[in-house]
Amino acid sequence: MSAARIDEVARAQARDRVDALAKPGGALGRLEGLMVWLAGVQGTATPHPPRDVAVVVLAGDHGVTADGPVSAYPRQVTAAMVREFLRGGAAVNVLARAHGARVRVLDVAVDDDLADTPEEVRRHKVHRGSGAIHREDALTGTELEAALRVGRTVADEEIDAGADLLVPGDMGIGNTTVAAALVGAVLGLDADLVVGRGTGVDDATWRAKRDVVAAAIGRAEPHRDDPVALLRSIGSADLAAATALLVRAAERGTPVLLDGVVSGACALLAERLSPGSVGWWCAGHRSTEPAHRRALESLRLQPLLDLELRLGEASGALTALPLLRVAATLLSDMATLHAVTDPVPVPR
Repeated sequence: MSAARIDEVARAQARDRVDALAKPGGALGRLEGLMVWLAGVQGTATPHPPRDVAVVVLAGDHGVTADGPVSAYPRQVTAAMVREFLRGGAAVNVLARAHGARVRVLDVAVDDDLADTPEEVRRHKVHRGSGAIHREDALTGTELEAALRVGRTVADEEIDAGADLLVPGDMGIGNTTVAAALVGAVLGLDADLVVGRGTGVDDATWRAKRDVVAAAIGRAEPHRDDPVALLRSIGSADLAAATALLVRAAERGTPVLLDGVVSGACALLAERLSPGSVGWWCAGHRSTEPAHRRALESLRLQPLLDLELRLGEASGALTALPLLRVAATLLSDMATLHAVTDPVPVPR
């Protein structure tokens, strides 16, 4: 399947309505473009604020953490944070409650059995961890197929349950290293241009992370134009699942609010797998990770926020969610200049 078509008629009608609202032209700035985007993905000139927002946090560990530090935290934090998501105390939980979104957490490749968590969390597990991408493939062909299937299945489940906006979240120590390698490989960039501080690493750890990413980009050079091969060689199960989720959402005609560097890297790959999918995505924010900026520039997505966030979990996207609701409400409820300036009938 290919990406569903954006409703260009609704977009044109929304653009006309935006221009007719009781305000000077362009006075609502980038909210006006957001109004038109919402109209196109909802298929109506008067879009409604997202009502059923489904956050899907895909968790996994990464082999790049085994040979030396690329993060300020040990890999055991991944499993600990999955448990915290389930307790409801993480940033994504707090933000979701504030904005009326629901959160689903899935263990795709956590290096822990997580036997104390509900079966629903573990039923999509592909394996424990992924290969160390600077020296070996992240996944076997079978594992990659399973991970892609997870993303498509979960997207279908959430959309069938009524979601009108999907928000992909991530959790996994080492995942910004993998995301940087993927962005560098796809865009043909050196490691120095895509490696950031991730969890807040010091200079020595940053240099180690850069070396890992450089080696991974070198390994992936033969696969630069093959997004599936890139996911197998230097990706991971959780990022592969997120990539498939983005593709499937576009096929189903369901908009997505992207988060940080991990969803940005997956969006780069998803657009190459299914050209035109990018029309269904909105960038919630721009993180401090240089790979995220490069990915957004390549996708021509302008982020709604730039607050120097780098937490992940879907926290940046959820922080931006109210802007979508504001844009929809303004377009639907605001008076037009014609209505304001019409003379008021005088009773006789």
